[in-house]
Amino acid sequence: MTPAPTAPTWVLLRGLTREAGHWGALPALLPAALPLGARVLAIDLPGAGALHALASPASIRATMEHCRAQLRALGIARCHLLAMSLGAMVAVEWAHRHPQEIDSAVLVNTSLRPFSAWHQRLRPRHYAALLGVLWPWRDARVREATVLRLTSRHHATGTAAPGIVADWVALRERHPVATANALRQLFAAARYRAPAEAPRVPLQVLVGAGDGLVDPGCSRRLAQAWRLPLAEHPTAGHDLALDDPRWVVAQVEKFNAA
Repeated sequence: MTPAPTAPTWVLLRGLTREAGHWGALPALLPAALPLGARVLAIDLPGAGALHALASPASIRATMEHCRAQLRALGIARCHLLAMSLGAMVAVEWAHRHPQEIDSAVLVNTSLRPFSAWHQRLRPRHYAALLGVLWPWRDARVREATVLRLTSRHHATGTAAPGIVADWVALRERHPVATANALRQLFAAARYRAPAEAPRVPLQVLVGAGDGLVDPGCSRRLAQAWRLPLAEHPTAGHDLALDDPRWVVAQVEKFNAA
């Protein structure tokens, strides 16, 4: 069904080196929780997914402006954002710089200066594993299995893991992210500093208490500093959309109805 002209649009933004395809089941589940005719659009950050041939910007602001340009090209002037990790940094910058374009934003498992220290934003014990993921000559299946182990608490082992890894390997082969682009994204995330005051946009924070990659306290401190509603999943890891997409959709539905 073609959405009505006034139907809301929800734009989905993923994180470091991930793309629209990594949302898994969530984009198909989300429309049922939104007003009739709402549109769900997963877009890629420059340097990843369908845009993997582009150079990733070295700043979150430039990444955000590229995302804005994608929406303008589609004739979309306003939207809601559902954004994870690095994507949530882009969402914060967007809401801060252009609040008239953002109806609301749901921020998932993110970490922002000045609210969290560097060792909380990306836990040092995983640095070696992440460097292995970035090494371009390492076997793709090993790299994606490592990402799954770092980001999931529900699917890192068990019967679903081989299928998830196979899907991610196929995405990597279709849209390979250059090591230079991954490093630029890391650099942009590390140097990004959020505004001291919350953007003038309705915001909600979602966090997985089982996140082993980013300290869940980062999301808690952000919610406290900006006085935002916080919903915490008791067991999910960093990739909340993978571990429990129905829970994420339920939180969006509650937020949207508030």
